[in-house]
Amino acid sequence: MSTRIAIIGLSSSGEGWAANAHLPYLLSPRGRERFSIVAVCNSSLEAAKRSIDRHQLPSQTRTYGDPEALAQDSEIDLVVCCTRVDKHYNALLPSIKAGKDVYLEWPLAHNFEHSKDLVDAARRSGSKTFVGLQGRFAPSLAKLKNAISEGRIGLILSAEVRATGASSHPDAFPRRLEYFTDMSIGGNIFTIYFGHIFDQVQHVLGTSTSIRSKLQIQRPNIRIVDPSSGASLKTVISDVPDLIMLHSQVKSKQAVQGAALSCRFRLGSPFPGEPAMVWSVIGERGELRLTAWGSTTLQAHGYDKPVVLEVRDFATEKVENLDWEWSDWQMKLPVTARSVGRLYEAIVAGTTDGLVTFEEALEGHLQLEEMMEAYQMGS
Repeated sequence: MSTRIAIIGLSSSGEGWAANAHLPYLLSPRGRERFSIVAVCNSSLEAAKRSIDRHQLPSQTRTYGDPEALAQDSEIDLVVCCTRVDKHYNALLPSIKAGKDVYLEWPLAHNFEHSKDLVDAARRSGSKTFVGLQGRFAPSLAKLKNAISEGRIGLILSAEVRATGASSHPDAFPRRLEYFTDMSIGGNIFTIYFGHIFDQVQHVLGTSTSIRSKLQIQRPNIRIVDPSSGASLKTVISDVPDLIMLHSQVKSKQAVQGAALSCRFRLGSPFPGEPAMVWSVIGERGELRLTAWGSTTLQAHGYDKPVVLEVRDFATEKVENLDWEWSDWQMKLPVTARSVGRLYEAIVAGTTDGLVTFEEALEGHLQLEEMMEAYQMGS
């Protein structure tokens, strides 16, 4: 019997994360064997109906314009929430209180307090919770993690991550991402772009401890541009840091005590001819390097250009490419949907490797919260 899904936040425009990252897998032959979309909840019944028509879902798919009503539907096994971050809390809390299993995209909510409320509600109701940190399933990162676990470079001594992204310009966002300039909404380059990267780094290397961070707003005046023409529509004041740097120690069985980690992420594109992101992991016997030439978003569409993994042996100075690949069924999906599809498969399989619960995700929220508090206090 397939798992019956309700999607909250499936846009009828054909844009959005649910349409581009979730539907391709769920509506594929493989996805249909394991899941069936039985309900859609949007801001109104009419919006839900338009979404069903737009995406050619079965006519019997139920429509909801109220999360409370959706939560009372007993014929739903898993509620998937893909709304904008500031809508997560109100959209999903009723289903959690009803004890339904839920899949929520990262971040959990627009602030730490509401994120903790969701965690507490799920603990009380017994809901099984899954968080959209699908980068843990990206094959390039899985290969890197396995190379470390296999001892290819010995114990980790240090690691460095340098990345740019979120916009091709250091002082501009397309119109649809204007909300990235407003910290109160909860979805921005700090929580989403850096948040995903930092989660992936810790999943591969180990937990970061003794974090010391430096956040800055170097370009507070952000142009909002028309994506088709590139013309500036207006200028807004951003309160979201556009430069994020941290130093920490790595706590892991694969790392020496006190192994150092350095991360830097800044808004904008890399210097011409340079990659969007480079991970360097230095060990006792060698060095691993992951180079992403297209984008930092290895959980999604960051594969429009090569993602290369190499290992260097200090004794021989030989450099070897470590090949990674998508599964055959993933190759049939748009690249944005491939790691999401793998996460869905892990839910069905009941595995714990790579799946993140709300409680586990709250630890990542706390790290970001502490970094933001230090920034706001001027330390």
